[in-house]
Amino acid sequence: MIAIVGLGVIGGSYAMALRRAGYDQVCAIDQDEQTLEKALAMDLICAGSTHGRQLLRQADLTILSIYPHSVAGFLREHASDFKPGSVITDATGVKSELARQIPDILPPDVDFVMGHPMAGREKKGLDFASDRVFQGANYILTPTARNREENLKKVEKLALELGFRRVERITPEQHDEIIAFTSQLPHALAVALINSDKEGRDTSRFIGDSYRDLTRIANINAELWSELFLQNRAYLLEAIEGFEAQLDILKEALRGQDRETLVERFEESSRRRSAMN
Repeated sequence: MIAIVGLGVIGGSYAMALRRAGYDQVCAIDQDEQTLEKALAMDLICAGSTHGRQLLRQADLTILSIYPHSVAGFLREHASDFKPGSVITDATGVKSELARQIPDILPPDVDFVMGHPMAGREKKGLDFASDRVFQGANYILTPTARNREENLKKVEKLALELGFRRVERITPEQHDEIIAFTSQLPHALAVALINSDKEGRDTSRFIGDSYRDLTRIANINAELWSELFLQNRAYLLEAIEGFEAQLDILKEALRGQDRETLVERFEESSRRRSAMN
């Protein structure tokens, strides 16, 4: 049995993707009874609970799809409830602090394999879940010395079954450093761009695809992303400063009417973007 803790947009997407992949023994734990009832009515889960102890005792794999600050508390509360020999994984966007906490929480026969599905929606809640959100996306594993190889491979295999294009393994610290740049910085830029608009200007009448694409993620889950930003603030500040340095180059080129520098920066960005796959 697979247990999903938290049936929001990511937890709900896991439930849908697991069903599509042929897993029929999927249960869920969520504080909202209406969400559980809806998931049962949609045939996404075979059982649901607001407390979950009995479900955790039956689950071979538990997927935590809850806010980062809730993970350690949930593990402490249920440390004795997890099935011996079972595997836990998560979907949180910060890893270093969690990696430091895990060894002091779980019994040695329960393996926590930290994972990060690089996919999601700007909206929150089961209503916005999709069984296609993982298709072609990247998945990151952040192994620790505590993990057993067979359990890492189990989570990796499941990710590929759910439609992820590839799975990368990096350390928790490497994860937080690169995610600050590839995920958190773009969200910061989108928020700053939207909020820098002039008040009272009907901007929506004059936008094209570039503005829509750049600001799509500005429609943000404020509670979650403020938590992610603060938990990863050192790496994110470093990423913001690197971006500011590049923006300053463009700004100074404009002030000095330096077309050569602008062309060079544009050509460099085109080269780097074309090299991405």
